[in-house]
Amino acid sequence: MTNNLHCQLPPPLKPGDLLRVVAPSGALREFEAFQKGLEIWRGRGYKVELPINWDAREGYLAGTDTERRQQLADAWKDPECRGILCSRGGYGSARLLEDWTWHSVARDNRDNSQSPKLASESSSPIEKWLIGFSDITGLLWSLSRSGISGVHGPVLTTLAAEPEWSLNRLFDCIEGRSLAPLTGVSWGSGKVSGRLMPANLTVATHLLGTFVQPNLDGIILALEDVTEAPYRIDRMLTQWRMSGAFQGVRGIALGRFSRCDPPKEVPSWTVEEVLHDRLGDLGIPIVSDLPFGHEGANAALPVGQWVELDADNATLKWNTNQLEYSSVLES
Repeated sequence: MTNNLHCQLPPPLKPGDLLRVVAPSGALREFEAFQKGLEIWRGRGYKVELPINWDAREGYLAGTDTERRQQLADAWKDPECRGILCSRGGYGSARLLEDWTWHSVARDNRDNSQSPKLASESSSPIEKWLIGFSDITGLLWSLSRSGISGVHGPVLTTLAAEPEWSLNRLFDCIEGRSLAPLTGVSWGSGKVSGRLMPANLTVATHLLGTFVQPNLDGIILALEDVTEAPYRIDRMLTQWRMSGAFQGVRGIALGRFSRCDPPKEVPSWTVEEVLHDRLGDLGIPIVSDLPFGHEGANAALPVGQWVELDADNATLKWNTNQLEYSSVLES
């Protein structure tokens, strides 16, 4: 089957542009890191605005569903806003997507209680950047179905921990410059091209079979995770296998699986052994140990953009003429 996913990056940003912060997932805990993240964006010349309830808390969530959904809608509808910065991951973005369509939010203020629709409407949502990872996977996947590429990259609470090359890469991506290849460890051989679909494995697994899941035929998956025991990684990948979700996937780029250690004094495979066991027989190129994910360098990955995964040389790469930016600023 041919993949009908077609994504464009929003028009490149420039210093002076307005960005708005949203907290779509977990309640903020890392206040110092959050402030440092804001300082980095502002230090690059961007205007960054916080919502009134940026530090709200509702159990483990950053406010009620209504509050968090309104934050996202306000930022998305704001004609002056050119990009959305997610404060942190955690859990909660999927709750917003239950009653959400990017198209209806962009068009008007009508009630979102209607059943969620697939992104096949004729009108396009306002194009603007969405940046985040981990639990933000759901928002990025959903946005890709509307034809807009977001950036799987650092949230505000992790940005200050990024090495300089990773920070520069993020700004290269959003400001319209070319991206350097990423190098990892090869599993076997082969070279494939396709649209990149980055994701946190746990979040993506819980989106399989929902209206948020994009068409995975012909894509290259980029997967990472954190604090999942090897048997849980096994269980998730087995679900992908049994549901047929890997059918049509052209290649897999594996990032960091941080603190995915087996329980102490319990017989177990390592997470590396599980990944080899559950993915190694798919017959597609795989490159592991790429520098993205939690607790380490988190290289910016543009969602839905064409990449080449080269298992012969252990690289994931873009070239300048393959990054698809929109040239139209919408209001």
